[in-house]
Amino acid sequence: MGKQNEIIDPSNLFNEDGSLVQRGWSKKPILNYNKENIGKRWTRIKEWDHFSVLNKQFGFQLTIGDIGYLTQMSFVWLDFENKTRYDKGTFKFLTKSKILPLSSLIDSHIEFPTKKFHATISKQKEKRVLAIDDPSFLKKGLKGTINLTDDPSMDNTVVVIGYEDDPRLFYYNHKINYMPAEGTIKIGDKTYVFDPDSSFALMDWGRGIWPYRTHWLWGSACGIVDNIPVAFNIGYGFGDLSTHTENIVFFDGKAHKIDEVTFHHENRDPTKSWTFTSNDDRFNMILNPLLPHREKLNLGLISLNSSLLHGLYSGNIVLDTGEKIQIEEMLGHAEDIYWRW
Repeated sequence: MGKQNEIIDPSNLFNEDGSLVQRGWSKKPILNYNKENIGKRWTRIKEWDHFSVLNKQFGFQLTIGDIGYLTQMSFVWLDFENKTRYDKGTFKFLTKSKILPLSSLIDSHIEFPTKKFHATISKQKEKRVLAIDDPSFLKKGLKGTINLTDDPSMDNTVVVIGYEDDPRLFYYNHKINYMPAEGTIKIGDKTYVFDPDSSFALMDWGRGIWPYRTHWLWGSACGIVDNIPVAFNIGYGFGDLSTHTENIVFFDGKAHKIDEVTFHHENRDPTKSWTFTSNDDRFNMILNPLLPHREKLNLGLISLNSSLLHGLYSGNIVLDTGEKIQIEEMLGHAEDIYWRW
């Protein structure tokens, strides 16, 4: 197994010169994002808060991404039964990396009112709350509130990644891969109910400065296996991974560290099944697509080439104890993305 440096001592994220104090993985975001010591100008800073709430029938996603000279808020409605996806976004310019909070743990309220729609992301103790109101959505209107339960006793995915070429480049990421979700989304006259027994949410909180051209792969899933919460996070691509990977399995809220996981796919085709294997033989999975999605965007300065599939994972994972857990059709996603931004 490769080196897996676990960060267990709290510290600032940056030294005074903008380099990282520590690199590695952690079960909680115990490093302070001391942004006053960040090593580059605000035009290089990339920050986002992303939430995805899914069950096997439908899903809702809400994202704020701030890259200094441009901030986007967007939402996505996913209908797995009818194989449809609707997304909508809006922009603000020259926000100068001042919209999103410095910590993923503090109570906060992010509001992004626009002429297109109104949405908020809030943290209130152990609840994270997503709210959306878009009267013009599909000419029917979309409105709802979803409450996510964030159990502070459960381990999370946290990584601090550096770059060899420039010590002031970094990626600090906190993912909560399992949160029961409760609430409703109403589209026109139809109400969609998120039940916490079958609806689960993912949070992806990212802060970083990295090269203009970036390629990453990421996957996540969660559910209940024999009445026990099970989730996992897999991925690679960002920066120098000699100190750790971001591959973690969660069983009953506890982290079990996996070494390297490889994504196997046919030319990034999201309409076909993807498979995943680990070098330590502790993660073997196949993801069969429910809703594939390709997206290409070229705005000159910014471009995107994305291959994404939401689907059902089946296979097995092996815990630190050696116990093998069988996974049968667990809902999740995987993506292979090229960015220039």
